[in-house]
Amino acid sequence: MTKHSQQPISIFDPQIMRPALIESLRKLDPRTLWHNPVMFMVEIASIITLATFFMSLAGAGEEPAWFTGLVSLWLWLTVIFATFSEALAEGRGKARAASLRKTRTEVMAKRLNKPEFGSDFTVVGANQLCKDDYILVEAGELIAGDGDVFAGAALVNEAAVTGESAPVVRESGGDRSAVTGGTKVIANAIIVRITANPGETFLDRMISMIEGAKRRKTPNEIALEVLLIALTAVFLLVCANISPLSIYSVRAAGQGSPVSLTVLVALFVCLAPTTIAALLPAIGIAGMDRLFQKNVIALSGRAIEAAGDVNVLLLDKTGTITLGNREAVEFIPVGGHTENEVAEAAFMASLTDETPEGRSIVVLAKQKYGMKAESLAADAETVTFSAETRLSGLNAGGRQYRKGASDSTAAFVKSLGGKSIPGDLEAVVDKVARAGATPLVVSCDAEILGVVNLKDIIKGGIQERFQQLRSMGIKTVMITGDNPLTAAAIAAEAQVDDFLAQAKPEEKLRLIRENQAAGYMVAMTGDGTNDAPALAQADVAVAMNTGTQPAREAANIIDLDSNPTKLLDIVEVGKQILMTRGNLTTFSISNDIAKYFAIVPAMMLSVYPQLGVLNIMGLATPMSAILSAVIFNAVIILLLVPLALKGTKFRPMPAEKLLINNLLIYGVGGVIAPFVGIKAIDMVVGLFV
Repeated sequence: MTKHSQQPISIFDPQIMRPALIESLRKLDPRTLWHNPVMFMVEIASIITLATFFMSLAGAGEEPAWFTGLVSLWLWLTVIFATFSEALAEGRGKARAASLRKTRTEVMAKRLNKPEFGSDFTVVGANQLCKDDYILVEAGELIAGDGDVFAGAALVNEAAVTGESAPVVRESGGDRSAVTGGTKVIANAIIVRITANPGETFLDRMISMIEGAKRRKTPNEIALEVLLIALTAVFLLVCANISPLSIYSVRAAGQGSPVSLTVLVALFVCLAPTTIAALLPAIGIAGMDRLFQKNVIALSGRAIEAAGDVNVLLLDKTGTITLGNREAVEFIPVGGHTENEVAEAAFMASLTDETPEGRSIVVLAKQKYGMKAESLAADAETVTFSAETRLSGLNAGGRQYRKGASDSTAAFVKSLGGKSIPGDLEAVVDKVARAGATPLVVSCDAEILGVVNLKDIIKGGIQERFQQLRSMGIKTVMITGDNPLTAAAIAAEAQVDDFLAQAKPEEKLRLIRENQAAGYMVAMTGDGTNDAPALAQADVAVAMNTGTQPAREAANIIDLDSNPTKLLDIVEVGKQILMTRGNLTTFSISNDIAKYFAIVPAMMLSVYPQLGVLNIMGLATPMSAILSAVIFNAVIILLLVPLALKGTKFRPMPAEKLLINNLLIYGVGGVIAPFVGIKAIDMVVGLFV
């Protein structure tokens, strides 16, 4: 079995860089750029300085042509670096989408006249299939569209979507009935009910989300954008009032010259929150790309953002907290029998049992007692497990071996004439259940011999993951169908904060609503039709790709690997996006301080020479100071693009400590870095000016 993993695509890959450069120039179109109001204002400022540059060339400018030209050039580069960061983030997604498109081929489908095997069919193209059509898919054929298995069962290769080469079973009537267009049936035949019209398939939606073509701004992103617009408006008013103030100051002081339009525009652009405004779109797009690297598709940006704010995680026990398959760990005799007798009876009862539990009993009997499976007698008869009897076993050599639930095995023994049930059976069964395991009672003919201890194996390292979540203030709740005693024992071993035993769909829904009513953000996973109501209610709903169509439609995140533990990774990516956005916002706002010390003294120095004391960086000339600030304002965007795409490193810790750390790194760093950067640029500019 091989597993395909989505490898990060380097931003320096020429196949990404070249298209991104071209796309960044296309995004300069005002009809596109106005969606980012701050950068739209910077583009207008760039046009104004370009006009003043041409005026300077004609001898009508207030500043030297070289100075106006350089300011205009770097303002245009500021806008281009902003559009480039977004184009670069989209480019990685488009590269992945292109690889997905290669897997999507136009196939022919056998559309049935009646939804039954043997019915007449018409061969049509996949693009002619509509919702609620029924198609026949046989071995070796591609499934033409998204749907549910209506009849039959088959092995399906889903490598085209998940990258997983091992085939999976898809069958009607269960929680593994959903199939995806473009996957291939490799054994048996199935009837599929189409659930999506052309252009609306899961693969189509997946490609659109990866490309970012349908990415909607999240509520937090919109709120931040409103703040940035407000700050930009304030700085615009400030700069607009500086011009008449400087004219008055010149007349009052009797010296100097008013602030020129070029300098005012440079001041406005440097003080506006251009850094975060330029990188904001890239942060969201890159977050979705990081999820895709984990084989997770977010169907909305809101879902990823909500994942970063999650307070409560609802986790299924099986497959998430435990390995999913119970294992036999002990044979416990009752009624005076020996452990060897119990092992032998359990071994015989499990010889033809192909379940993981049955196989583990056979393995344990072989390991502990060296038992070997001889050829079965001709009269051997397998007794399969059923919901009615809750027993399974084998009839061989005139003897009846059974294993099953305590009450069911006791009833079976009594039906064969068994006179009594061992007095210590109930105590042993209760002890095993209280320890978080499943007691499986074993009998031979009309006599109960003992109990097999079937233990749920807790996944390695899961306790540490829960501790990390707890340190972030996230509550974990285990959901299981086990009885309360077993659930309590497993919850204690796994170190979850709470559990819901014997969970039914309405109880899951009630639990989610109660937590939401208390002000918490809730995340959960699910794959069955009975999980759909709870998934639709949860703030972050992760559906397994192997699950049913109702579950996938109710969810806002799809895990292509169908691994429930991915919920923990999704929460981390969500928090990483919020952290990255917050950190870069802090840096963007705090680095304005250095620009004040660079530009304000420079533009008013001719009027008030006393302002020279504010030139604490020792910048060479007023023009080099202004030009250095403008260059730094542009270059810092380009330098922060890798951080915006990769995201700031996530460390599980309380929110208060995380806030303090980030303020120290990005707040204080945002104050210091521009002083160093502007001074370094001024030293270089001073060599030429």
